[in-house]
Amino acid sequence: MAFGRKNEEEIKLEETKIWVCTSESCKCWVRDNFKSSELPLCPICKSEMSQSTKELQVIHNHSKNFM
Repeated sequence: MAFGRKNEEEIKLEETKIWVCTSESCKCWVRDNFKSSELPLCPICKSEMSQSTKELQVIHNHSKNFM
């Protein structure tokens, strides 16, 4: 048995497009493939969001509910 054995699967990171809240008091961001509209509003404070990039773990969104 291998108790305490760590998962050896490598985590894949890649440069990912995100949307960042423009409000200085809010730190919210959303992955581009999880946004709710073409030009999303912040889900927390409803401010405008701007496009940026971030090094993130690869996650695929296969839902048809998102753009």
